[in-house]
Amino acid sequence: MEAVKMFFFLVAVLLTFSKCAVSSTYFGSLADLLNVGTDSVGPISDQCLRCICNAESNCQARRCKMDVGSLSCGYFQIKEPYYQDCGRPGQDWKTCAKDYSCAETCVRNYMARYGPRSGCPETCETYARIHNGGPRGCKRSNTLTYWQRVQSFGC
Repeated sequence: MEAVKMFFFLVAVLLTFSKCAVSSTYFGSLADLLNVGTDSVGPISDQCLRCICNAESNCQARRCKMDVGSLSCGYFQIKEPYYQDCGRPGQDWKTCAKDYSCAETCVRNYMARYGPRSGCPETCETYARIHNGGPRGCKRSNTLTYWQRVQSFGC
């Protein structure tokens, strides 16, 4: 049993430092590797997604509201340009934003697209700040307050 644990530890170390992708599943840390076989898909962990969802809407399908000059909708308060960048899953933007599974897919797609290109470490902080501030949000100081809110939900 110890040999199996050591094997997975060494694989995790290699994947962490090389930022490799295996079977279309991205691993950014040892914790992500150990979550293989759980509900975690893509570079952002389930826990991080839940924290962002709670920060945005108390993880409820909120109706659309005006936010910084444009509408934000649903569980993750997704704006239309974000929906376009995530690949437009589901029927349409507002319907997707209010359906947890579709909205989760959208956020995961967005993070897979922009997380690795951000120039920031692939951590929950980076993903939360990108979610809040766009593709370069992890480098913007105005997203730090949002990250603190996300952290208050256990991330």
